Amino acid sequence: MPVRGRSLLFILGMPERMGSWRSPSTHSYKHPMSERLVIDRVGHRGDGVAETAGGPVFVPYTLPGESITVESVPGHADRRRLLHVEAPGADRIAPLCPHFGFCGGCAIQHWEPLRYLAWKRSLVVEALAQAGLSAPVDQIIDAHGDGRRRVVLHARHSGRDILEVGFSAPREHRLVAIDRCPVLAPSLEGALAAAWDMAQTLEPLRKPLDLQFTATDDGLDVDIRGSGPIKPSRTAALARMAEKRALARLTRHGELILQRFAPTVRIGRAVVPLPPGAFLQATARAEEELVRLIGQHVDGAKIVVDLFAGVGPFALRLAERSRVTAADANEPAILALRQAAATANGLKPLKAEVRDLFRRPYLKAELKGFDAVVFDPPRQGAEAQARTLADSGVPVIVAVSCNPATFARDAAVLVGGGYRLTRVTPVDQFRHAAHVEVVAKFER
Repeated sequence: MPVRGRSLLFILGMPERMGSWRSPSTHSYKHPMSERLVIDRVGHRGDGVAETAGGPVFVPYTLPGESITVESVPGHADRRRLLHVEAPGADRIAPLCPHFGFCGGCAIQHWEPLRYLAWKRSLVVEALAQAGLSAPVDQIIDAHGDGRRRVVLHARHSGRDILEVGFSAPREHRLVAIDRCPVLAPSLEGALAAAWDMAQTLEPLRKPLDLQFTATDDGLDVDIRGSGPIKPSRTAALARMAEKRALARLTRHGELILQRFAPTVRIGRAVVPLPPGAFLQATARAEEELVRLIGQHVDGAKIVVDLFAGVGPFALRLAERSRVTAADANEPAILALRQAAATANGLKPLKAEVRDLFRRPYLKAELKGFDAVVFDPPRQGAEAQARTLADSGVPVIVAVSCNPATFARDAAVLVGGGYRLTRVTPVDQFRHAAHVEVVAKFER
């Protein structure tokens, strides 16, 4: 598909050219307001950090030990824009994507993999330390696997009225058009071309579109968001496009436009019919690793409750050997989980309920009788639920989180209630991004 607008070529850290690297934001690193810095470490958002007399200064796309030239960023006293790498670090490598640095999807592609993974693990160690917790932290598990199996692409018209489809620029309210994304799984092949087709079909765009693609066992499942009501003629054109691109299903805010196949995913012994826009772990490999760790931690538990269960990636597998209660606020997800459990063979009883666990967390009396609790909340964590868990007598609690900071906060609540944090395992399913998954075991 065409990529319109300016060139996106961004060479960062090619070994033979590292001494002449320049930022995509400038044609020359000489600038009257430029300054030189030395990077001390990489921060939790993936930016290099230079410790200065005025405090820490953050510079994207830099690495520890590098001498760099930078310029100020208006309105951000603690941030700088990289102009030139004067002395590259020994761990700098060539990024794998030509859009890196323009596109905000990845924070780090320019760091040697082992150093990068060690930094990811350190994010968990530091979050625990800041919460006053001490616990053994395993080596990080690389769970990128085949790559991301879901992606949200954006479409909009630029100020020049040029259609752009891609990702947001780093910390800016503009879009970067892309023609490839190497972190996506092969099962998402065709997503970018289909996104361009959808955006062109809906032109002119009155406001930005979000196009959510999920790779399923039956093909691509796509949900359009932000379009507003679509005229029948446009709906028919979208349906023809979906047929042409062999999409499994196309919806708008969950409303069906075309379905060639009912999108499903296999979870253990069950086949789950996916609601439009359903949440799945970012990579299939990560789901396997999370399930393996959870299974180890709850081994021997006869009755388990899975909180924030979604469509059941944990609950359905746990039900192969334990009685399970599952809860989540997302009604379509719970309905899908019930249907999958009802049609699967060899599962123990599985009860699934729709419940807002932020407003109505499971209470101490309700948790009585469970041998283990598994909870996997959104990025904001589950402080209210953690407080009731801390007061419970459940022998084992397994926490899964994609945010080390809120995980550490909730972990401190559990430890304050008498639990011991006995094992922490970082899992990297967000390669090149500044996010890391955590699986932890708490015991009475």
